[in-house]
Amino acid sequence: MEKHEYEWVKQTRQILLDQCKELKENDFTKELGFGFQSVRDTLVHVAGCYHAWLGSFVLSKTTSPLLPKEVINVMQIDDIQSYFQQADVYVDTVFEQFADQFDVMIEKESSWKVGSGTIRKTPHQLLIHSITHEFHHKGQIVAMLRLLGYIPKNTDILGLSEKEFVK
Repeated sequence: MEKHEYEWVKQTRQILLDQCKELKENDFTKELGFGFQSVRDTLVHVAGCYHAWLGSFVLSKTTSPLLPKEVINVMQIDDIQSYFQQADVYVDTVFEQFADQFDVMIEKESSWKVGSGTIRKTPHQLLIHSITHEFHHKGQIVAMLRLLGYIPKNTDILGLSEKEFVK
């Protein structure tokens, strides 16, 4: 994976975040019984994955990468946008600091799963996991939008127009 490829991930994410800005507040937080229940909670969970695996495990920038429920419950779309922007900083830092060590194993316990034992993963594996995790949950959010009566915008990388596509 190369840094410019992550730009595609950010572009498709922004399409979804922009559409979420148009949702009625009750729709943004409505619990739908799958994913992480609501659009809001699922978005926070997705960003939290980057914070946990990259910000905490790989970079050791935080020991409390996941937000408590009382914080999540008051988050608005702009707060979530900021949470993703910090996740993007972690991704950029991983690319910079691990350019020559992208596939070197890191072995330690996670700060957020105390007692879970030693985890052995490379920065490359954890970046790919975070991205595939995001796309998995993005599919759930798109399904949530449909259930709420919205027509989801195309958030597939292949759906980017030539103008939007960063090379």
